[in-house]
Formats: sequence, C-alpha cells, structure tokens
Amino acid sequence: MFQREVAEGIFMRLLHPDDAEAIFRVVERQRAYLREWLPWVDRTHSAEDVRRFITDVVLPQEAGGRGPNCGIWVDGALAGSAGCHPIDWQNRSASVGYWLDAGYQGRGIITRSTAALIDYLFDEMALHRAVIQCGVANRRSCAIPARLGFTKEGLLREAEWVNDRWVDLLVWGMLAEEWRRSDRLLARPPARGPGAGGGR
Repeated sequence: MFQREVAEGIFMRLLHPDDAEAIFRVVERQRAYLREWLPWVDRTHSAEDVRRFITDVVLPQEAGGRGPNCGIWVDGALAGSAGCHPIDWQNRSASVGYWLDAGYQGRGIITRSTAALIDYLFDEMALHRAVIQCGVANRRSCAIPARLGFTKEGLLREAEWVNDRWVDLLVWGMLAEEWRRSDRLLARPPARGPGAGGGR
C-alpha cells in the first residue's frame, strides 16, 4: 500500500473509507473554490458519496496494480489529494491529478506530494511516462508540472466538461529517463508565502 513521508509534517497514504468524512468536510468548506476546475465536486453531496468512490474505485484500482489515489495530511489534518487515473500498462503510462485546500497553498505541498507520487510511479511501478493535464486558465495547477520540469506537449481543445462549461486542457509530459536526471525539489524545505497549488 502506498504511503510516503513527503517532508516534515507532510504525509501521503492511500485513501481509506474511514477518510470519507474528512474529505467531505474539506469539499464542503471549499466547494465554490474546488468546483471551478474539478468536475466531481458537483457530484459529491455527502460523505457516503466519497466513501463509495473510495470503495468502488480507489481500492480496486490499487489492488489491481493500476495506481494509487492518496490523501495528503499536513500536521495530521487532511489537506488534499494526489493520485493517478488507471495506469495504461500497455504503454506504461499514467495521468496524474491533484487538489489542495486553498488554506494550504503556497507552501510547496502539492509540488512535493506530486513529485513523491511520480518517484513511486517511475521507480517502483517502472512506468515509462507520466502526464499531467491542467485547465489552460488554471495557472496554479499548471505551475506544478512546470516547476517539476515537465514538458508542455500540447493543447486539447474543449477536452473536459467541468460543471457548466468546456475546458481546454494543457498536456504536460515527463519520461522516466528525464525524471531521473532532474532535481525534484524534495530535499528543499517547503516555501512559505501566498498563492500556488490547486489542481485539476
């Protein structure tokens, strides 16, 4: 089961049904902010909806060797999530996504958590390629792959329906060989300050 201490006070582990209440509390508190870029927010009406997703999607995906979806805890409090869509084993590729409570942004939490996840996908799952897709106008989300050295590979026009509109997605890619040559920032202490973070 995936779990990592990302940095001092920042811990990631596979989501469990017992996490449903904590996740739903964050979603309720941040609903207006999160729904701008995350299509699942408007379909999440209760902790039971979250629990069902974890039971029916997250746990079978992990058990089937198709990648983890993790909670991110900061000083013991749930702050967000990072994970991957089901791994495409034929092409040894996975698409990675993330989101963060706005109150925790600007501290390098998502950058480090995403880097830890990609370390796992390349080093332990032996994938060849990782992809991050971000809404073009979601500058905070796009800052994560840019900061981690991903290559901006192209634009998918009106590729995702998000709550009430079509969203153009930027595609960012990283190959395992490139990642192993890169500086993943994990040894650096989290920066303090406003802004940054978020995610599709």
